[in-house]
Amino acid sequence: MSYLVEDAPARRRFEILVDDALAGFTAYRPRGADVLVFTHTEVDPEFRGKGVGEALIRGTLDEVRRRGARVVPRCPFMAAFIDRHPAYADLVTATEEQ
Repeated sequence: MSYLVEDAPARRRFEILVDDALAGFTAYRPRGADVLVFTHTEVDPEFRGKGVGEALIRGTLDEVRRRGARVVPRCPFMAAFIDRHPAYADLVTATEEQ
């Protein structure tokens, strides 16, 4: 299985493609130039239980870090991922204000 995580800014979400098929997304609201408020993550039922959700969040957070941006993890799935992977905790900002 090959994964590709891409930002789809027109849809305000990061998407994950698995073997070129859309398998899930994590939606966001931009706040200012460098904060993304993540509100919801969804993985297609066909891809659940295969690590696709974690690959999506990891790829998203890696891209956020590359951009020098920060996140507000309102999505429980993303928040739980960050709790389990403290190396990403520095990307979290407590405020939605920018």
